[in-house]
Amino acid sequence: MSLSLFDPTIDLGAITVSQLNQAVREVIEGEFGPLWVHGEVTSFKAYSSGHWYFTLRDESSQVRCCMWRTYAQRHREAGQQPPAEGTRVFALATPGMWEEKGEFRLSVTKLMATQAMGDAALAFERVKRLLQAEGLFDVARKRPLPEFAGGIAVVTSPDGAALRDVISVTRARWPLARIVVVPTSVQGERAPAEIVRALALVDRLEGVDLCIVGRGGGAREDLAAFNDEAVCRALAAVRVPTISAVGHETDVSLCDLVADVRAATPSNAAELAVADRAEVLHRVDGMAARLAGGLTRRTRLAAERLERSADRMQGALDGLRERRRATLERLAAQLDALSPLKVLGRGYAMPTGADGRVLKRRADFPPDLVFNLRVSDGDVRARVE
Repeated sequence: MSLSLFDPTIDLGAITVSQLNQAVREVIEGEFGPLWVHGEVTSFKAYSSGHWYFTLRDESSQVRCCMWRTYAQRHREAGQQPPAEGTRVFALATPGMWEEKGEFRLSVTKLMATQAMGDAALAFERVKRLLQAEGLFDVARKRPLPEFAGGIAVVTSPDGAALRDVISVTRARWPLARIVVVPTSVQGERAPAEIVRALALVDRLEGVDLCIVGRGGGAREDLAAFNDEAVCRALAAVRVPTISAVGHETDVSLCDLVADVRAATPSNAAELAVADRAEVLHRVDGMAARLAGGLTRRTRLAAERLERSADRMQGALDGLRERRRATLERLAAQLDALSPLKVLGRGYAMPTGADGRVLKRRADFPPDLVFNLRVSDGDVRARVE
């Protein structure tokens, strides 16, 4: 093992990250004792372990907080509910450092609600009531998603995990779909205006059948742009059906309420946007089998009907032929009965002159007239005396 000629841990007296965090923790905990902090509760989560985690914020800053199970249980036993999102509270807490994460946080032992909502929560409720009164949340205005979307506009950050999730799921389910990325910021002061411009651009794109707008998870304050009134109105004005996928499944933004469909996550938005190729192929195979079976049954029925029709036609022709033959025989018998030869056969004779004219009256037989006398088996020469 070779030794470096320059070892900063020896020459500079460097310390490890763990040593640094431990030292900062000792400074913070040694400087501050328990104190009351006033702020607005956001991103509250109660875990199955019984611990509560949330953030306290004011107009310009925020700090992460934890309330261990023992103190959370005392809070409930005192008849108090967990703080609602946006509620202003007084928190009795001890500043400290989470060494493993290197994060400053407050360990809260007591919470007292001020019975007032914070500025962000008030703004959220104001916009929500306004949009609801205008009918932008109504189910009746929701449009169905196209069954086979050919072009999908995705309004999100080009660097976020949400875009990668949408592309990955779409390519796996329906590779024929064309994805058009409309880049925008998704948090911060500039985000609302950029999202509005991006949604307006979607209306100018050709070949777009569907629009997905959203971002990945984050703290509730990070999702504020999707509660902006201008963003919600721009989303409602998009000409194609829309899917909102903002944050995690438990996060509900105003854009989720305005969009035609709300997705739990960006991956779920991609699943809703495009068909599943395997499922479509299965359906097509099933339809082909049913079509072949239907054609076979119809062909068999047609053949049976044709055979029955042929039998009926043959019977009708046989009957017609018998009737015609009977009629012909009857007419032949009538003709035969009227034949002069039949009359001659009964002993009659027919006289004819030299010109073949039949002699019928006495005046036709002058004396010495030579004529023919037709009998049943031939002619006899005769003369009138």
